[in-house]
Amino acid sequence: MSYVNPPDFAKKMIDAGEAKVFMSTKDTLIRAYMAGAILALAAAFAVTVTVNTGNPLIGALLFPVGFCMLYLLGFDLLTGVFTLVPLALIDKRRGVTMKGMLRNWGLVFCGNFAGAFTVAIFMSIIVTFGWSEAPSAVGEKIGHIGEGRTVGYAAHGAAGMLTLFVRAVMCNWMVSTGVVAAMMSTSVSGKVMAMWMPILVFFYMGFEHSIVNMFLFPAGLLLGGNFTIGDYLIWNEIPTVVGNLVGGLTFVGAMIYSTHHRTSPELSRDGAPAEQPAAVPAE
Repeated sequence: MSYVNPPDFAKKMIDAGEAKVFMSTKDTLIRAYMAGAILALAAAFAVTVTVNTGNPLIGALLFPVGFCMLYLLGFDLLTGVFTLVPLALIDKRRGVTMKGMLRNWGLVFCGNFAGAFTVAIFMSIIVTFGWSEAPSAVGEKIGHIGEGRTVGYAAHGAAGMLTLFVRAVMCNWMVSTGVVAAMMSTSVSGKVMAMWMPILVFFYMGFEHSIVNMFLFPAGLLLGGNFTIGDYLIWNEIPTVVGNLVGGLTFVGAMIYSTHHRTSPELSRDGAPAEQPAAVPAE
């Protein structure tokens, strides 16, 4: 059967995190760049569909195509490595250190941003005919998204920051569930179906994804959005990155690790912990 049992995919998660720590700088950057670019294209696609149909649900239904493509191609998003790499550190895999984990996160962040920013420039050219005329309806929509999700939060002060952070936490709860869900199957169709569901939820609910925002907000600035780089960093990107880290590691990585990889002893029939078999001494 193509279904992978939870204890088995929990081990695959740790193995994947370990592999990413030791990946070369070149490969890490290329895979992160392509992941950021493909996800940005998917976001641009979803916004275009939403504008042309007037129905945000259709855009959300189609957005996961980008996530599925980048995952099947073996590319890396910051949201995914936030969840997988710490598990290798927690599991005390040989050679995995805090420095190695932070190196991976830093490289993936830079690669994701470069890829998303490339698409932001390309889309800005497309929707303005090379900045020779006013943005199209799609360009205007992208600009307004940037305004609403920066100065819109700022207008609510601390309550806005809290809302932004919680949306970022819930985003990577869903996105990392999609990453893990792909490990539940050995078939391409099974992986796609498993990934599609949580990614659809995050996008339609308007949760905050740090890599999607690496496209939407720079593109909004290029298209004349009424917010600043400071607004983008303080009232979106930085809190979103932190929230994505908390959401993915806490609600996905740590939960699966603690219950499927470090399973507690079962209870005996009388309610007390069952005795565990004695460890076999190493020869």
